[in-house]
Amino acid sequence: MWYTFYSWPADGSARRLSRMITGDEAMSHRLERVQLAEGVYFSAVTDPKFKHNRISVNFVAPLREDTAADNAIVPFLLRRGCRSCPDYTALERRLCQLYGASLDADVLQFGQYQLLCVSIQCIDDRFALEGEAITRDCAGLLADIAFDPCISDGAFDAADTARERQFLLDSIAAEINDKRSYAVLRCRQEMCAGEPAALRKYGDPAQARAITPQSAAAAYRALTDSANIEIMFVGCGDPSAALELFRGQFGGMRREAIAYRLCQRRPAPAQVRQCAEEMEVAQSKLVLGLRVADGAADYAALRPVRVMAALYGGTPFSRLFNNVREKLSLCYYCAARYDGATGLMLVDCGIESENKQKAEDEILAQLKVLQQGGFTDEELQSTRLALRGALGSTVDSLDGIESWFLTQIMMNSSVSPEENAEALSQVTRQQIVEAARQVSLDTVYFLKAKGGDAK
Repeated sequence: MWYTFYSWPADGSARRLSRMITGDEAMSHRLERVQLAEGVYFSAVTDPKFKHNRISVNFVAPLREDTAADNAIVPFLLRRGCRSCPDYTALERRLCQLYGASLDADVLQFGQYQLLCVSIQCIDDRFALEGEAITRDCAGLLADIAFDPCISDGAFDAADTARERQFLLDSIAAEINDKRSYAVLRCRQEMCAGEPAALRKYGDPAQARAITPQSAAAAYRALTDSANIEIMFVGCGDPSAALELFRGQFGGMRREAIAYRLCQRRPAPAQVRQCAEEMEVAQSKLVLGLRVADGAADYAALRPVRVMAALYGGTPFSRLFNNVREKLSLCYYCAARYDGATGLMLVDCGIESENKQKAEDEILAQLKVLQQGGFTDEELQSTRLALRGALGSTVDSLDGIESWFLTQIMMNSSVSPEENAEALSQVTRQQIVEAARQVSLDTVYFLKAKGGDAK
C-alpha cells in the first residue's frame, strides 16, 4: 500500500516523501517535529485510518500559585472568539462553513506544568465537496483564535471574563463531588506540599475570584511571550499547509523559552505522614502515597516501574485487586497509578472505616511480595499483555494519539505507543523486583465517613 509522509529538514523546507511501506510499518506512529521559533515547535503524526485532522495549540507554562488561575481562564476566553470572528455567533457560523469543524479548549497538568490548549478538528481535504482547503482554513482559524484574540485596551471582554471566571470557580468546587478523585488529589497535595505539583491545575479559588479582564489579558501576553508553545497536527492529511501557516505566524519572532524538567525526586520522610479528614460520604477512602526513588529523567529507564505498578495494582488481575479486594474483601476497589512526571505512585481504595488498618497492612504486604519476587510468570505475562492492549487503544482516536505524543515531548522522548509496547514486553522479572525495592511509603491519607459508613 502507498502512503505519503512529510518531513522537515534543518533548512525548514517541507518535503514530500512517497514510498511503498509494509502493513507493520503502517501501524507504527512516527513523530515529525520542527522548531518554528525559540520555544515554539510544530509536531505532526499521520495515520491513514482516520478521515479527520486535529490541530492544537498548547501553551506550556510552569505551574505557579500566583499565575495558575489567570492562566487557566485563558484558553476558555480564546474559545469565545477572535478578531476575524469577534463573537460566538460569527465563530459558530465559520465552523459550520468548515463542514462542522469543532473547536475545544482545555487545561491539563503535567507534573509542575500547566498545559493550556485550544484545538480544532475537521474533515480531511479529500472529503470536501468543492475541493476546499479545509485543513489550511481550519489552521488559519485556530491561529487567529490562539494569537489574535479579542483584546481591547489591554483587557478581554468583561462579560466573557465573568462567565468563564464562574466556570472556573464551578470546576474547582466540583473537585470535591468525586470523592475518589478528591482523596487522590488531597494525598498528592500533602505529599508535594510547597511544590508546584501540589497546586490545582485551575488554581486556587481565591485567585480565581480575583481574575479581571485585565489580569487575564496580562496572563495571555505572558504566555505568548515566554511559555513554550507546542503545535500538534494529528490525522490522515497533509500537515505542510498548517506548518507553513504557523511558520509565518512566528517568522522572526524573538522569545524566551523554558526547558522541560521532571519534578525533582525526593526521598520519603523518615516518619510516614498520617492525614485524615471526616466528611459526609457513603464510603471511606484510603490513599497511600508512595515515592519511587528512581531519579532517572530518561523515559526508557522508567519502564520497569510502569510494569511493576501495573503488576501491583493496574489491572483487574493485579496483586491488589486479587488479594486486597477479592480474597480478603477489605475494599470495594483497590488500584495503583504511577505518575512518571512526579515519581509518585498512589494506591487508592474504597473501604469501610473499620478496615482501614487491615487494608493498609495488606497493601504494603503485597508491595513486599513484589520486592521479594513472589509473583508468578503467568502474572507477569498477563500484565505485559494488558499493557500492550492499553497502548494499542491509545491510537484509536486523534486526541489519544495527540495526548500520547505530547506526553512524550514533555518527557524528552519521541517513542511511539507501538515501540513502547514492545519495550515493555522485554522488561524482566529482576528489573521489576529492583523497581519495587525503590518504592517507599510517604503519606497515608484517610477520608473517613462521618458518623460511620452507610451499609
